[in-house]
Amino acid sequence: MLKNKQVGILGTGNMGEALIHGLLYGHLCRPEQIFCSDVRAERLKAIREKYGVKSTSHNVEVVKQSDIVILAVKPQIMKQVVEEIAKYLDLSKLIISIAAGVPLDAIEACARKDLKLIRVMSNICVSVREGVSAIAGGKHALKEDLMMAKTIFDSVGKSLFIEEDLLDAVTGLSGSGPAYIFLIIDALADAGVKVGLSRDDALILAPQTVLGAAKMLIETGEHPGKLKDMVTSPGGTAIAGLHTLEEGGLRTTLINAVEVATQRSKALGEIMKNDLISK
Repeated sequence: MLKNKQVGILGTGNMGEALIHGLLYGHLCRPEQIFCSDVRAERLKAIREKYGVKSTSHNVEVVKQSDIVILAVKPQIMKQVVEEIAKYLDLSKLIISIAAGVPLDAIEACARKDLKLIRVMSNICVSVREGVSAIAGGKHALKEDLMMAKTIFDSVGKSLFIEEDLLDAVTGLSGSGPAYIFLIIDALADAGVKVGLSRDDALILAPQTVLGAAKMLIETGEHPGKLKDMVTSPGGTAIAGLHTLEEGGLRTTLINAVEVATQRSKALGEIMKNDLISK
């Protein structure tokens, strides 16, 4: 699907580099098909030497030569970037934005033209090719455009299609979710130390337990409640621990965390939208 496509990536931060790695690792692109830009010369040099891709400090150069343009820049500079490249954008190019909180209609308004746009919300786990990405198509995006975006983001994990108005919820759950899991793992390791384990051993046991549980859930396709019941024998250790977690309100706290993060994402999105459409 990407065999004859030139892919341009504006921004080579963690997400931009993860996509370069995924596209090459999955043999979806050859290095010469990828052209990336960044304001940091040392970063471009490192990316070029590591992956063999083309690079430049000029965004316009990348856009001119690309069939697919991935906007992997910080939301705060999206307006500046879109205004810089707008002259060279049209409906012949697929534009994919991974900037958190930036609505598609705001990008079109900033560019002052109709564009073939797709918005994607990924998470930090793309850096180890285990991310999850939610893909929302704009009004001019065709089915083949959406499938092309899915191919790209499946190279760094898993992806699903979703309506754009649900991307804030995705941000609250899976975008921010790794932070919740890191906190849980840190707490489990602390607990291990409290009951006598060394810190090194606890930091092997805790993350591997989370990884194994997640993999078991994904591969079996079972409901998490059913798998939980498999671990909880009558009068055993797991049910005693679960009772304490319920007593401490873990379930409610996690639900509240996702809800608050979703609301914050919506608020930031409004700020970003107003910034892009302001003159």
